[in-house]
Amino acid sequence: MIKQTLLVLALATFAGPALAQSSDPSDKWSGFYIGGNFGNGDPRGGDDGRILFDNNLDGQFGDTVRTGAGADAFSPGFCGGAAVARTPAPGCVDDRGSTEYGVRLGYDWQFENLVVGLVGEYTQHDAQDSVTAFSVTPAFYYFTRNLDSTAAIRGRVGLAFGQNKDWLGYVTAGAVRAKIDNEFETSNAANSFALNGTGGLTSSDTASGVQAGIGFERKIAGNVSLGLEYLRTRIQDDEARVRVTRGAAPATSPFILANATGTDFRRSDEDFDIGSLRLTATFRF
Repeated sequence: MIKQTLLVLALATFAGPALAQSSDPSDKWSGFYIGGNFGNGDPRGGDDGRILFDNNLDGQFGDTVRTGAGADAFSPGFCGGAAVARTPAPGCVDDRGSTEYGVRLGYDWQFENLVVGLVGEYTQHDAQDSVTAFSVTPAFYYFTRNLDSTAAIRGRVGLAFGQNKDWLGYVTAGAVRAKIDNEFETSNAANSFALNGTGGLTSSDTASGVQAGIGFERKIAGNVSLGLEYLRTRIQDDEARVRVTRGAAPATSPFILANATGTDFRRSDEDFDIGSLRLTATFRF
């Protein structure tokens, strides 16, 4: 649906001759526009994440994985980031933000000072979010997700202001579809691990979510405007699962004590949150 809407906007923009920008301040922001964004996106709210376990494979996560002696196999704890060693003492690498850039197409309608519109946008990202569990072995186990790209459709409502209504302040919100690359890493070389049934430790998935934010634009020359925009993106990313099986581990492996088939891992933080601060540039037809 998002790709179809972007195509419709593109065809409508270029189907006829470009329209001259109105000199009437009450109609300054009406019409089609094409533009781009460039900025930085940072993961938000992932520091309290942990890994959850389903050791009897009943589909219910929250079990405690125990050693043969009955101790909690993950008593060393968890951290919101990627492990740097087998034990938690050295800490974890913080989640990583990234440069992001994209293109947008949209249409606005102006009614005196009120401006309403629709925008379609495609953006490339590389933000990274990890969570780690430490076992008594000692060993580390961590999930990492990388936001690869997003396609979004948002509405926006704003007010034109200034002597010639050359400024536009607005709020925006809508739906987003994201491509996410998931990875799993561990220092445990005895057991076998498979992410999302792939037989490997990497997979790519798509997930849906929402976006909301605020922004300002300023007409600088005729049809050209520059702006600053802050967006929060929340993507429901809860599909990553790792199945741990015996592999070369002994029969006393904690991962096969409750169920000989193995134990499933997943993240506790199901939402992937990104905060983005962007510069925008648009050309209005």
